[in-house]
Amino acid sequence: QVHLVESGGGLVPSGGSLRLSCAASGNIWSIQSLQWYRQAPGNQREYVARIMIRSEWPDYTDSVRDRFTISINSAKNTVFLQMNSLNPEDTAVYYCHASTNDGDYWGQGTRVTVSS
Repeated sequence: QVHLVESGGGLVPSGGSLRLSCAASGNIWSIQSLQWYRQAPGNQREYVARIMIRSEWPDYTDSVRDRFTISINSAKNTVFLQMNSLNPEDTAVYYCHASTNDGDYWGQGTRVTVSS
């Protein structure tokens, strides 16, 4: 099993930046990729970004491609999401998700609020 804990959320003005972290523990060697999703009030959870563990190849949804950067530490157990040029549409609970050899795991989420 894999346990995920997100941190770094908060309140930020429009145009500001935040850096989210997701720490993975447990059977981290089974993780194939780590993703960030978000869920705004009244909306479905949506994909934001992904990083492949072995290649560190990133991928982004179009709405964040030029503003967000996903990265991973050298120990391959913490994934980051650097978010720049935030706008109120980025307000959501951000969730970390792990795709592993034995299933999918979610963190509890961290709330990001962007004020206009």
